[in-house]
Amino acid sequence: MNPVEETLERAPGTALETEHRPTSPYTGLLFPSRDAKMPEVASSEAFVRDLNLDQIVEGIVAKREQPDYLRSILLAQVQDADVIRYRQEVFSDLEAPGLRRAALRFADALRTVRSHITQAAKMPHALQRHGWLLDAGAIYCDAVSEFGRTLDASTLLARALQGLRGYVERYRSSAPFVELERETQACKEAFGAITYAMRITPGRIDVVRSQGEPDYSAEVEETFERFSQGVAKDYRVKFRGWPGIDRIGGEVLTMVAKLFPDEFAQLESWCVRHRSFFDRTIRQSERELDFYLALLDYIEPLKAAGLSFCTPEVSQSKAIHVDDTFDLALAAKLVSAKAGPVVTNDFMLCGPERIFVVSGPNQGGKTTFARTFGQLHHLASIGAPVPGTAAALAIFDRIFTHFEREEDLVRLSGKLEDDLLRIHDILSMASTQSIVILNEIFTSTALSDARYLGTKIMERIIALDLLCVFVTFVDEMASMGASVVSMMSMVVPSNPAERTFKVVRAPADGLAHALALAEKHGVTYDQIKERLAP
Repeated sequence: MNPVEETLERAPGTALETEHRPTSPYTGLLFPSRDAKMPEVASSEAFVRDLNLDQIVEGIVAKREQPDYLRSILLAQVQDADVIRYRQEVFSDLEAPGLRRAALRFADALRTVRSHITQAAKMPHALQRHGWLLDAGAIYCDAVSEFGRTLDASTLLARALQGLRGYVERYRSSAPFVELERETQACKEAFGAITYAMRITPGRIDVVRSQGEPDYSAEVEETFERFSQGVAKDYRVKFRGWPGIDRIGGEVLTMVAKLFPDEFAQLESWCVRHRSFFDRTIRQSERELDFYLALLDYIEPLKAAGLSFCTPEVSQSKAIHVDDTFDLALAAKLVSAKAGPVVTNDFMLCGPERIFVVSGPNQGGKTTFARTFGQLHHLASIGAPVPGTAAALAIFDRIFTHFEREEDLVRLSGKLEDDLLRIHDILSMASTQSIVILNEIFTSTALSDARYLGTKIMERIIALDLLCVFVTFVDEMASMGASVVSMMSMVVPSNPAERTFKVVRAPADGLAHALALAEKHGVTYDQIKERLAP
């Protein structure tokens, strides 16, 4: 139970959810089965940080009402292809602008309902609290009815949304909702007909039923209308007001209630009868719907910038491919800052191929390629659209990453020892359905040692039949058998110092280690040119 719901449970007469709801086969927007359970959340695992998934997730949940709930969905990898497709169907249907706008209005309205209930729980005056609850009920009825009508009029292919449509249809026709809607409307109309007048004298306020006194505000507007010269600039300053009323306002409201006892008795009866008007399934569906809306909101600016997203095919097959893909975290930063074009890449594994060995000059896009590979598989595992124009990706059990880290002085162990221990743990835990991403390991050791250790690790990866990206300066790793594909980060042919950030299938050219050594010792072209500059 979230803090809002806990507050409401403690506040008399303001419970949030109802126990009365029609039975339905509808199972929610995230899982096609009632027996499905949320997978274990991977938020604490190293790959979340290494792949910059933490940046993506925080960008998605920013400014959302329940960020922790969204994080739990965004980081919970699914291994069931049917669950993944169940979610993909919802994303596909929500591409329809009309349906998506209706879903946004529905979600916004229910947020307003909760806000009204929360504010009401804080109001000391019972009559005002009852009025805010009535307003919340009216907004709730309108939101459910409007969204239901939109669902009825929409062509829905997603099983989840078809189930939601059926549930909302049955709920709207159920006796509790029909009664709620009818009594809410009657109560609102009764209060809309109330008119009263106040006579204010020094030290005294009298409240009486209106006897047809003129509306002076209307008369003032009519009088000054003749002086109007077009639309004038509004110089009024808006102050943030507190919805509660002060002591004098409370006394006036109490006197009004005495003047109109039937209407206020009707309101009190409404609050007693409909104390728990918020249906639990409607509430849960709105929470789950926010997962889809938040993710679509996140990628919308990227699509507007010309970048493509697609629905990936997912299967147990390790024959994978993606066209025109990119690092989502990096793209979000570049597009937000208008910092330049986003470079896209393609990759493919077919037949016996399982491993990408990526080599080439530093700062050429190798690490970005490795992160992209991991991001794509994670996004596909939660049912989300992925960067690219077309994609087929593998279902996996876990993602393991090894990215270079600062040496841990507390442990009093060398960097090479830390690398070996981490890789040993990865290969001990990995299964044949795991994904392993190794980025620039053994940079602290001699080439001969790096070659020997890298070869042993590759042999183990090949034996486990793992999907793997291995970023390395040891070019020999790229020619270890039919399961290995060599990828190179490219440079401009006429200017080898200029990177294109494209990573393509190409045999290792033997220059990666030379470039690494040159950079280590400060003798690359750019470094020498900088030192010689006047």
